[in-house]
Amino acid sequence: MQKLDQNIVQGILPKRKNESYKTNYGRVLLIGGNEEMGGAIMIAASGAVYSGAGLVTVATHPNNHAALHGRLPEAMVLNAYHSEKLINQIKKSDVIVIGPGLGLEKEALDILKTVLATVSSHQQIVIDGSAITLMAQENLKTPKAKTVYTPHLGEWQRLSKLKPEEQTKDLNAHFRKQLNATVVLKKHHSEIYFEDEVWQNTAGNPAMATGGMGDALTGMLAGFLAQFPNHKTAVLASVFLHSYIADQLAKTHYVTLPTQIIQLIPKTMKDFATKFDF
Repeated sequence: MQKLDQNIVQGILPKRKNESYKTNYGRVLLIGGNEEMGGAIMIAASGAVYSGAGLVTVATHPNNHAALHGRLPEAMVLNAYHSEKLINQIKKSDVIVIGPGLGLEKEALDILKTVLATVSSHQQIVIDGSAITLMAQENLKTPKAKTVYTPHLGEWQRLSKLKPEEQTKDLNAHFRKQLNATVVLKKHHSEIYFEDEVWQNTAGNPAMATGGMGDALTGMLAGFLAQFPNHKTAVLASVFLHSYIADQLAKTHYVTLPTQIIQLIPKTMKDFATKFDF
């Protein structure tokens, strides 16, 4: 298992060209947030925007629209339950996130099935939160798009059917192969399972154990996938920098909030792009 640390991430953040436009940095669509869990998709969307994604659209419950506009005016918004508009937006997107705050109701399952049926092989999709549970419960197959699952340990057990004591590197890698996807297994020192490699994050701390932390990572991951030319480096950089920022905050904070991490993403990316002579 390879170690993911600062030395690995130095030098892999792409530099922006002088002639740049928002469409150069990807179109990200985030889908989730029912009436009760709108905060999850707002945190994820914030992570994508602050990570530098060019255009961010959020498909969520109509009750969340006003709050989203007020909190994150940089993002566009649409009704997740309007199938035609959702399908049109999926087709226009480079990266799709499905799951934060989506819920487990029939309407949520319908949305998930619509996404799985619509995405194509040239797109990237991040399956997170409620969508992972629905994938497991309904025995749904990984879509043909380049896919990343971001389960915590409980979601991974539901998806892989592996008990905690069985979740070894080899068995996890075996089930990742069956999924035909990248897996970011969120835990103390999270593990990342690619097709040919397994990495363990060296950053992270107990101050991160608070609601919305995984949503922030999911949004950051989507933003990096939209911009990085290489899938693997986008995943590695987002996972490490998310925890790295939390480690810096934990030096002076007992608890690190996802919103605090998000606020520091642009500066941290700048630091890693200019602090060292790449």
